[in-house]
Amino acid sequence: MAGISAEYYLRLEQGRDKHPSPQILDALARALQLDIKGTEYLYELAGVSGHQEQPELESAADGLDVLIEQFPMPTVVANRYQDVLAANRIACALSPGFSPGQNFLRWRLTEPTARDFFVDWDEATDIAVSGLREVAGKSSDDVRMRALVEELSALSERFRELWARAEVGYRPGITVVRHPTVGELHLQRNRLAVPHSGGQHVIIFSAAAGSPSAVALQRLSTMARS
Repeated sequence: MAGISAEYYLRLEQGRDKHPSPQILDALARALQLDIKGTEYLYELAGVSGHQEQPELESAADGLDVLIEQFPMPTVVANRYQDVLAANRIACALSPGFSPGQNFLRWRLTEPTARDFFVDWDEATDIAVSGLREVAGKSSDDVRMRALVEELSALSERFRELWARAEVGYRPGITVVRHPTVGELHLQRNRLAVPHSGGQHVIIFSAAAGSPSAVALQRLSTMARS
């Protein structure tokens, strides 16, 4: 069922081959009908890192789309390609770049309104591209990721410049944005990984308590509810 010989499987069971390839592990996981948690555990048992065959979920994992609606601050669930899978109402009111179905990296790079929205557009694009490179490095054989990188390279000179720098890793910090109704907001950005989700993550934008930005977010929340 796994497409490997009984002799080789016996070697694995007897511990005579302690370094099975990722391809062998994926074949065994399919034959044993393991879910993503079981497959990751199999990789851990074999001492192999870099599990690549994580299923790409088409919706927010673990009911996060319902959960984030209870959050008072803008919150987005995105996949590893930076497609927005879910966003609460205040996030959608904050920016069209956070609308479900939108790729917010493509939006940042190509939409003229993004340059007006981000006070420091250079920093905003730098952060997003560095975050994408971190994920792309873990998915070197991801066809969809390669296609996205090729697409953005063709569309955006800024992306080509940032991709060539090879800076890696999402950076938490303050994002300053301009909203057409509530004005300028200084928002703390944080990203939380969602386990066993194929690379989904939650991005939260919050404001310091009692600050003008917190007051502006409250106004925006009232607008979103109405």
